Amino acid sequence: MNTLRNKVQLIGHLGNDPEIKSFDGGKTKARFSMATSETYKNDKGEKVTETQWHNIVAWNGTARIVEKLLKKGNEVALEGKLITRSWDDKDGNKHWITEVVANEILLLRSKE
Repeated sequence: MNTLRNKVQLIGHLGNDPEIKSFDGGKTKARFSMATSETYKNDKGEKVTETQWHNIVAWNGTARIVEKLLKKGNEVALEGKLITRSWDDKDGNKHWITEVVANEILLLRSKE
């Protein structure tokens, strides 16, 4: 059950082309946004679609797959874990971000 403590599975569309960054020591990071949507009928019977945006990060081998295969608009399934991190900007203000660190990504539909 320990593997279920922090696990995220999403299916959605990339909101931007992945940003790829290489670091000393051979590490690679891919970053992109992903939209997931749910559709339901409200109290008036009208169809409503709600979209949530997620910040996705992939490292090393997974990042290299992202770099080769994924583009804005692609539909993907991914699995990973949630992390929250913080940083201070140049004015000393603290910022927080929650991201999904993806460890598996599957291309479902290409935009082409």
